[in-house]
Amino acid sequence: MDKFVSGKNINLRDITVEDAEFVLSLRTDENKSRFLHKTDPDLQKQIEYIRSYIGRDDQWYFIITDKSGRQLGTVRIYDVINNDDFCWGSWLIINDAPRTTAMESALLIYDYAFGKLGFTKCHFDVRRGNVRVQRFHEMMGARRVGETDLDILYEYSRDEYMSHTTKLWETIK
Repeated sequence: MDKFVSGKNINLRDITVEDAEFVLSLRTDENKSRFLHKTDPDLQKQIEYIRSYIGRDDQWYFIITDKSGRQLGTVRIYDVINNDDFCWGSWLIINDAPRTTAMESALLIYDYAFGKLGFTKCHFDVRRGNVRVQRFHEMMGARRVGETDLDILYEYSRDEYMSHTTKLWETIK
């Protein structure tokens, strides 16, 4: 399965072991990773973690790049349920990325998962304190379906995404 997605201003490309230092810099940045599971700062462990992704057909780990190939962030698809439902996350973007990088990378993930991979539903959670990301997902049309002590739980269907997609893509210049 091709693991390259081309957008208007950015691309999603399959992660490689050469990306380990970049990924580690994002995941160990105290501000960026405060709502993620903690990552061991050992570069070799990050390389091994990335190697475990390469060649899998049930998880997809992408590097977000601009059109010149400059690394802008990370995002991944995982936790596939019944080949129909997926989760996405590990969504980290550098501070000086273009303003539309977050929206476009989210749209590309949904286009890839719902279009190319054929999923019909997405589930994900957002830490309670991560209000900005909660608002982002709700603005895109995701529905709150529950909560835990740590997280707000969301679902988003392919039909819901398709009803919002044209309007959302229009926000990307």
